[in-house]
Amino acid sequence: MPKRAVVTHDDGDGPFNALPPDLHNHLRPFFADITEEVVRAIRTGIPEYARPADDTYMQGVHRGVDHALRGFLERMAQPDTDWEPVKATYRRIGRGEAEEGRSLDSFQQALRLGARVTWRRVNALVDADLLPRNVLAAFGEALFLHLDEMAAATTAGYTEARLHEAGELQQRRSRLIDLLTADPPASAEAIAELAHSARWPVPRALAVVAVDHRAQPGAQPIVAPEFLARFDVRPAVLVVPDPEGPGRARAVAGALHGLRAAMGPTVALPEGARSLRWATEALELVRRGVLPNTGMVRCQDHLATLLLLRDDALIDALAEHRLRPLEQVRPPQRERLAETLLSWLQCGHNASEVAVRLAVHPQTVRYRMRQLDELFGRRLHDPVAQFEMQLALHALELRRTAGRPG
Repeated sequence: MPKRAVVTHDDGDGPFNALPPDLHNHLRPFFADITEEVVRAIRTGIPEYARPADDTYMQGVHRGVDHALRGFLERMAQPDTDWEPVKATYRRIGRGEAEEGRSLDSFQQALRLGARVTWRRVNALVDADLLPRNVLAAFGEALFLHLDEMAAATTAGYTEARLHEAGELQQRRSRLIDLLTADPPASAEAIAELAHSARWPVPRALAVVAVDHRAQPGAQPIVAPEFLARFDVRPAVLVVPDPEGPGRARAVAGALHGLRAAMGPTVALPEGARSLRWATEALELVRRGVLPNTGMVRCQDHLATLLLLRDDALIDALAEHRLRPLEQVRPPQRERLAETLLSWLQCGHNASEVAVRLAVHPQTVRYRMRQLDELFGRRLHDPVAQFEMQLALHALELRRTAGRPG
């Protein structure tokens, strides 16, 4: 049986310096039993550590408890020893817990349970008159300081690993967006492999959302992990799996919190580039005021507008080819004639319907149509010419709506 510890006082700072310098030698013979009791308490008190059939795992738990208690004894023996290497060990433990996909809750609970068992056993030694009672205060303070520092180091390592993992996961997800929107498309095998490492189930179909993040530069939406998102590009990009699912578009619009956005068409996986291209074009039309700036616009609701305004130069060429006779009249009259011609084409050449639409007298419509007939001649009655005139006039009207000259 070890001799009773002799208590001395130390003017140094910290609870370890307040302990008797030989206390660790008096405690060391008892620490093997304390280690076993702590391991039993952890196995019975924390379900996650209860794996009696897994010898390798239980040996790891035993080593962890032994390491913690030995580290405590070493600090008692040499209070001024550099604690950083020990902290580094617990940071590694924290990283290991994160890499294994476990929560830190059970580990922190194990630390607290180990401290309680150790404290209880030391109290028993005092009651058995193997240690002086006046060491308890400093011992308890040192023990719980050791616990706090182990917990803090473990949490730091855990947090570091989780942040690193989150960064790597986001990098894989960003690369996956690049693959899904590549032109020419990436192989199905490459997409499936990267999707697996990015923890993203491969859907049957997808749609790409282009987001004008510049509208609210300080607000980066937090979107559900089922969506792939990149907010480090302009426009920002969101990949929506199986977009025709119930409530999917509403969920995306809600996640974007009112940011200006456009959702491309639903496409098969190899056609993500097309969905992104249409979404980007639609977003530009929203910026120009052609499409409504009311939350998220869906391309499928504006296909004709997207078709007409894909190429301004092409529209200008079509207007020059089919509407050149209008240049012979002055601007105010030219606009009235263009408006009447578009309505006449859209209303199936019915002057009465045109009059109602324009809120003018039918005689006014007939007068304007005679003017148009003089300007265009027989081209006004050519079905091909009529179709192209209507396309050009409608496109110019859309541009005027956006505040641009026709």
